[in-house]
Amino acid sequence: MTETLKDEWLKNPGKNIMAGIVVALALIPEAIAFSIIAGVDPMIGLYAAFIIATVTAIVGGRPAMISGATAAVALVVTPLVKDYGVQYLFAATILMGLIQLLLGILKVGRLLKFIPRSVMIGFVNALGIMIFLSQIEHIFGISIDTYIYVTITLLIVFILPKFFTIVPAPLIAIVVLTILYLTMGANIHTVGDLGTIKQALPHFTIPHVPFNLETLKIIFPYSLSMAIVGLVESLLTAKIVDDYTNTYSNKNKEARGQGIANIITALFGGMGGCAMIGQSGINVRSGANSRLLTLTAGLFLIFMIMVLGHIVIQIPMPVLAGIMVMVSIGTIDWGSFKYIKHAPKTDVFVMILTVVIVLFTHNLALGVVIGIVFSALFFATKISNIKVETRKENNQYFIVFKGPIFFVSIDTMMTQIDFNVQRETIQLDFSDAHIWDDSAVDAIETIVRKLEDKHNEVYVKNLNKDSRKVVSELSQLKENQLI
Repeated sequence: MTETLKDEWLKNPGKNIMAGIVVALALIPEAIAFSIIAGVDPMIGLYAAFIIATVTAIVGGRPAMISGATAAVALVVTPLVKDYGVQYLFAATILMGLIQLLLGILKVGRLLKFIPRSVMIGFVNALGIMIFLSQIEHIFGISIDTYIYVTITLLIVFILPKFFTIVPAPLIAIVVLTILYLTMGANIHTVGDLGTIKQALPHFTIPHVPFNLETLKIIFPYSLSMAIVGLVESLLTAKIVDDYTNTYSNKNKEARGQGIANIITALFGGMGGCAMIGQSGINVRSGANSRLLTLTAGLFLIFMIMVLGHIVIQIPMPVLAGIMVMVSIGTIDWGSFKYIKHAPKTDVFVMILTVVIVLFTHNLALGVVIGIVFSALFFATKISNIKVETRKENNQYFIVFKGPIFFVSIDTMMTQIDFNVQRETIQLDFSDAHIWDDSAVDAIETIVRKLEDKHNEVYVKNLNKDSRKVVSELSQLKENQLI
């Protein structure tokens, strides 16, 4: 236990603290922007970023992953805030956290293994594109100075790490270009243009809503959507970080941690949130890998709000936009072009469909769910290729089944059987087949009944152990017919 704590908290402290500072700076404009999307005061997003990052650093399952206010969750709650107000948002966020906590206790993390690689690639590419698109308004159509600041930022972040890695390049870009702006001035937007930063700590409060069934009816659909969206994004982000760092994280613990964090943030006046792929990408690409990073990001964020708020609002937006553009470039799986060329066409379709759905709906969970559904349909179709062979030996008919028999393959199987055979002894041979579900059992009963209607004597033979158990329990076939 001591070694685990030491490994998760104290590994490379300098690098993790520096990366945490960079992430905290990147959290500010995004938290404000997501607050605007949700239709709430910017401080609600900032408090969420601070609280969720700090809490998940302690109770989350994935070290070095950043969680906070996100666009995915903000988009879900926009109608709720518009129709009922911010207090209902806090109540819905508490219920969101409770749902996530329950799902974590029920070990929802195991469901992650059912997400195919094509959906994962689509998810990552969609995130990368969304991160880039979200920065366009901070780059184009503003001023020549903005283009200059963005260009210098991109050059610093891209070139500097090749020669100097002690201090993260994004942090250097932020400090140097902020000083340049403060001393020289420029026609650019700053963080302060997104909203006012109040130098005040969050305080405990119970949502001012009626605690009755009517309120539950209002908030439950939003809470459920927020919980699912948040968990899908968080668990997939955790897996991406796992793959990048060649480490393993506890997905069920992460689900519980996300739930606890969302409950606490709502009780202190923050909006709901989840893991953030962009900021998490900053972490792992800078070599940071511990919980100290996440804790530093949360604590430094509230420090900047409380102590350095007057300076933070003067950070140039094109600098932060340039950093996020580099994150988007690093997030996109550029091997997708090779994947499109060599992967099965159905997998390519699922990957592209996932990207398109996410970009059109701005709903990561919806894109992933639809991708999984189509992937499952293609897989079911692919394995439903069953063959039926008929032969006659020694005055007996043998109908031999080869392949998996389940609800998808039944129609194909039935069309291959000749039901016009009369007054014969027929053996249905399942040596090379497997019965998977009750639809398959019903199909076997139908085959037997139709053949018996033509005065045939029918036997079912060579079922494997599992198939025989299913048929015996679910069918009305006589015991002497199972040989």
